[in-house]
Amino acid sequence: MSLIHEIDFGTPRSPSQTMVTLSIDGQSVTVPEGTSIMRAAMQIGTQIPKLCATDMMDAFGSCRLCLVEVEGRNGTPASCTTPVAEGISVRTQTERLKALRKGVMELYISDHPLDCLTCSANGDCELQDMAGAVGLRDVRYGYKGETHPNPGVDDSNPYFTFDASKCIVCSRCVRACEDVQGTFALTIAGRGFGSVVSAGMQESFLGSECVSCGACVQACPTATLNEKSIIEIGAPEHSVVTTCAYCGVGCSFKAEMRGEEVVRMLPYKDGKANRGHSCVKGRFAWGYATHKERILNPMIRERITDPWREVSWDEAFSYAASAFKRIQAKYGRDAVGGITSSRCTNEETFLVQKLIRAGFGNNNVDTCARVCHSPTGYGLSTTFGTSAGTQDFDSVEHTDVVLIIGANPTDGHPVFASRLKKRLRAGAKLIVVDPRRTDIVRSARVEAAHHLPLKPGTNVAVLTAMAHVIVTEGLVDEAFVRERCDWDEFEGWASFAALPQNSPEQTQGATGVDPTELRQAARLFATGGNGAIYYGLGVTEHSQGSTTVMAIANLAMATGNIGRPGVGVNPLRGQNNVQGACDMGSFPHELPGYRHIGTDSVRESFEALWGVHLNKEPGLRIPNMLDAAVDGSFKALYVQGEDILQSDPNTKHVAAGLEAMECVIVHDLFLNETANYAHIFLPGSTFLEKNGTFTNAERRIQRVRKVMTPRNGLEDWQVTLELAKAMGYPMSYEHPSQIMDEIAALTPTFAGVSYARLDELGSIQWPCNDNAPEGTPVMHIDHFVRGKGKFVITEYVATDERTGPRYPLLLTTGRILSQYNVGAQTRRTANVVWHDEDRLEIHPHDAEQRGVRDGDWVRLASRAGETTLRALITERVAPGVVYTTFHHPDTQANVITTEYSDWATNCPEYKVTAVQVAPSNGPSEWQKAYDKQARQARRIASSIEAAE
Repeated sequence: MSLIHEIDFGTPRSPSQTMVTLSIDGQSVTVPEGTSIMRAAMQIGTQIPKLCATDMMDAFGSCRLCLVEVEGRNGTPASCTTPVAEGISVRTQTERLKALRKGVMELYISDHPLDCLTCSANGDCELQDMAGAVGLRDVRYGYKGETHPNPGVDDSNPYFTFDASKCIVCSRCVRACEDVQGTFALTIAGRGFGSVVSAGMQESFLGSECVSCGACVQACPTATLNEKSIIEIGAPEHSVVTTCAYCGVGCSFKAEMRGEEVVRMLPYKDGKANRGHSCVKGRFAWGYATHKERILNPMIRERITDPWREVSWDEAFSYAASAFKRIQAKYGRDAVGGITSSRCTNEETFLVQKLIRAGFGNNNVDTCARVCHSPTGYGLSTTFGTSAGTQDFDSVEHTDVVLIIGANPTDGHPVFASRLKKRLRAGAKLIVVDPRRTDIVRSARVEAAHHLPLKPGTNVAVLTAMAHVIVTEGLVDEAFVRERCDWDEFEGWASFAALPQNSPEQTQGATGVDPTELRQAARLFATGGNGAIYYGLGVTEHSQGSTTVMAIANLAMATGNIGRPGVGVNPLRGQNNVQGACDMGSFPHELPGYRHIGTDSVRESFEALWGVHLNKEPGLRIPNMLDAAVDGSFKALYVQGEDILQSDPNTKHVAAGLEAMECVIVHDLFLNETANYAHIFLPGSTFLEKNGTFTNAERRIQRVRKVMTPRNGLEDWQVTLELAKAMGYPMSYEHPSQIMDEIAALTPTFAGVSYARLDELGSIQWPCNDNAPEGTPVMHIDHFVRGKGKFVITEYVATDERTGPRYPLLLTTGRILSQYNVGAQTRRTANVVWHDEDRLEIHPHDAEQRGVRDGDWVRLASRAGETTLRALITERVAPGVVYTTFHHPDTQANVITTEYSDWATNCPEYKVTAVQVAPSNGPSEWQKAYDKQARQARRIASSIEAAE
């Protein structure tokens, strides 16, 4: 059944609302004032026929099927748009209403095709359901379907079809595109019987502004908009609620199944992160789970130049354990380490760091979360006392001013972006600080009040200049600061912010931001009401990433925008479990819960439960492991669910480090770039094949539920268990719920979390303990976790990566809507139709100077390396700035990036690289070699599939 069939029009009661009592079909019902009659009827179990009404959108009243009679009133009003009133008596079933509804439905059916019995939506069509509900058995009006426009089926979109002949012009798809997604890609063209839904200016769906979020398909009550999977497989027969494995929004989905085959993924309306919405990735791009290139059996080889050899799981574990034991015996305990994954579950991540600390006997554990958001942990723990964002996503509905810095939510976090755009259309103001003119700056019915297009690397200077305006113009919320923050530290910070060199005028030379525009933006944020700050990797992936996070925290505290709905500091996490990977102790100096490994009392609690002595000295981060490998002292690495060769900076150095190791274990779905240097490949399982939990950007812990048997034979947590057993450190768990129980026992912020509690509540935002048994949607309400908020002086220090005559341009990188991270998953779906290669965005002025035309091959070179890709000439970037995505390994954007990193956390400075751009004849020699290598990997996967 589709989500639309599960509408719950119940309205929660607020203590401040006036209650109204009325009678519906003789039953008394009390509901809040303003509730529609339809909602009130559903509260007592009465289902009024409807076609245009859904709980995802505001009432529309166009289908005329939900008519009711109200005693003492003329006519038959639509129940979906008619509010209740005290004492009224409503009838939902009378002879008059039956006749009217049957007549309305007869007109709909008369304009509908004759293929109802063979229609792909048969059994899942609201038009059929409503015809039955009103008792329609025959149609009197002429030849059905002859008056309706039939331009043919549009199957341009890779995931769904549009058959206008089945359209009843209910406008639900149009309203879903407007109200839910906020794209405004659909409209009703024509009049009368000639009315038809149109994508854009009568374009195909693929050629229009449609972003394939699926809201229109979900809203359609007929088979007009229909998933191709439904057409090919048939209707699902059962469903399981699980959590998306893409970005940090953490959308809940119903995996609708036929046996063990996924038919479709429907956004779950009770999902508290997404509220029933989705994006193209979570909604449609799950086909990688059954892609032919997926590796399903373990493989080993003695040297990376040898061919892979398939082996049993037992042989793979024995081989791996033998290699690691040999290396530690020869080179020492610290010669091995591991990397946890932000794509794997909390439970799997917890086990990997446990294996490294307790099984390997060292703290050489790191994660990709450090190379994206470790400055968030450092900056927010320093200023607020905890390493996470302060709000839930619902908080945006109470925001008056939104400051987005270093984030592109429409591409990176589209479901949250849809909620944000809805709030902006309702009147909230927007400030964007970004080198590019991202879509959120100006899109359908949304326009930023201020766009501050700063030079890459100058975030700290811009934020401190905003603080200068707020301090010198007397806009500080002094009452909040005196009550909630350390006043002496505030005075020191305020004196620093007020220095003349921090003024917008004095910082313009470094930032390139117009001082007048910056002053206006600062005033708006300080005086515009509830102010919320959302930021992303454009903040953290800098040499001053931690400083920028603390500058953001300073701004929030100075304006009193902490500790209530509608405000806060909100990091938008990139991958599905970045927050969880950090929470689970994936850093070499921290155990789960962000507690230092050197603290005796903390370490002793883990030692007591794990039965081992733990090393109190912090271990190596990924860059240190690679450096040590090149130096000859680090020899073996277990990599779970990460592709460090493609995702980490300075690809040449990563390759050198991996090549120097004697044993590299890659545990993943596909033969990724890192696997080129692996000696052991352990096949992984997808989110559809495992149980566990993810923690999203709002600290929300959600269940991941297995919907099919792992195609590789084992869930990822089981793989780590078997490897630990072979290493001589057996861990005994029968189910991931037991792992979560151990996490809760050892981690104070997770103390109240269990699978039973998650099933009961749906999800939980940590901290969850005796003080907050149902979790904490908004943090720092009465006081900061650290006690008093800490202001930190944030002096701007220019990055060591400078432009000059040889490298005059600045490169910054980011993501695009249809692709995800290094593309391992999305490139193996139909999403490649939107983005099949990385392009270099370059301003027309810079392109003209270099003789580059749109679509030309260009050479992109830095001090670290070079690559080639095609140019995209656009004014989205400013002169002097170029931009590209990093989704395709044949581009290898990180060949260009350097090893400069954040001063506090070693988070790489991906966002600022000095480069030169010049015309090129095509791919470079290394790219041609890569293409040959990639074809060989595909042949391996295909031969394995053929053998099976």
